[in-house]
Amino acid sequence: MFLQKRIAAVIPAFNEETQIHKVINSMPEFVDHIVIIDDCSKDKTTPVVQSYAEKNPRIQLITHPVNQGVGGAIATGYEWCRDNDVDIAVVMAGDGQMDPIDLPNIITPVANDEVDYSKANRLASGQAYKKIPRIRYIGNSILSLLTKIASGYWKVSDSQTGYTAINKKALHSIDWQTMYKRYGQPNDLLVKLNVYNFRVKDVVTEPVYNVGEKSKLKVRRVMFTLSRLLVRLFFWRLKEKYFIRDFHPLILFYAMSLFSFTLFLGFLGRLIYLYVQQGHTPEITLLITMFLLVTSFQSMFFAMWFDYESNKDLNK
Repeated sequence: MFLQKRIAAVIPAFNEETQIHKVINSMPEFVDHIVIIDDCSKDKTTPVVQSYAEKNPRIQLITHPVNQGVGGAIATGYEWCRDNDVDIAVVMAGDGQMDPIDLPNIITPVANDEVDYSKANRLASGQAYKKIPRIRYIGNSILSLLTKIASGYWKVSDSQTGYTAINKKALHSIDWQTMYKRYGQPNDLLVKLNVYNFRVKDVVTEPVYNVGEKSKLKVRRVMFTLSRLLVRLFFWRLKEKYFIRDFHPLILFYAMSLFSFTLFLGFLGRLIYLYVQQGHTPEITLLITMFLLVTSFQSMFFAMWFDYESNKDLNK
């Protein structure tokens, strides 16, 4: 136990036969349950974990007959924690990239009821740009910016980290069957937490790389997929939080921004057409086009400001 709270470490694992022993052996004693989810590995991950489970009663092995992705594995672990009355569930990768030394710092804000969900932030450390591979650093920074807008947690950074802690109330509030099952799981969870008005905090940690892990993430391939997911989550959050659950005028500002920008594109197309056909553009058409562009951006910035103000108490 940690600060009188039952702690479970949820460890998604896929083909980690060479790394999983490092995670198990370095797990602090205050962790009551080590829940390892073998996501249909093709190597010897399951036999390796079983050999440890025979000697360590803290280990709970769950195997997926079909690969569900890292998000699906985490959801299974969260469901186990929810059903077994765990107070705080911590997610740690099965490849040893998450330093257990940081675990108390991540758990403490949740255990003290300062927040409902805490997450590591590797980008805030002074050495992040040196330790994180360049393409992943740039990709993570872009996705973090988009996640701020999509989730409403404007002070959250390093959105793609999986090193997190979540309390019992959140475990029981969210439907884990609907959580995104691939690498967009942290982004999807942040959006859901915001809809339920849960408090979130970043905890600065040092990046850990080159410990024998083999990355399964293809940054260029997932950037477009995750960006599209974030757009969908953004509109879903606006509908759920500011229209269905409780109306907020920022909906009107976002709607005005979208409407004005759509008209702007139409007038811009007309400007280009007239210029090609006549060699000049009517001044009134140009003025209307610029007015629509300014109105669109102004409405969007007002909506973002309203969103920031509405959520600032949720982001510690």
